[in-house]
Amino acid sequence: MSEIALESVTKRFAAVRAVDGVSFRAEKGKFVVLLGPSGCGKSTLLRLIAGLEEVSEGKILIEGRDVTRL
Repeated sequence: MSEIALESVTKRFAAVRAVDGVSFRAEKGKFVVLLGPSGCGKSTLLRLIAGLEEVSEGKILIEGRDVTRL
């Protein structure tokens, strides 16, 4: 498992902010849980990390490598 870091990640769909300025670091070998009510952006955040959606603002780093625009 790799370290994943998000720096002020935002995702907009037209005028709606699905994810707004999220920053966190999931260290290598650690277990991380995203918890929140329906519609709060958990799935969108995972889709951003997986590269299935494009980040509007901010950076996604995996093992220190910027993968935001890959």
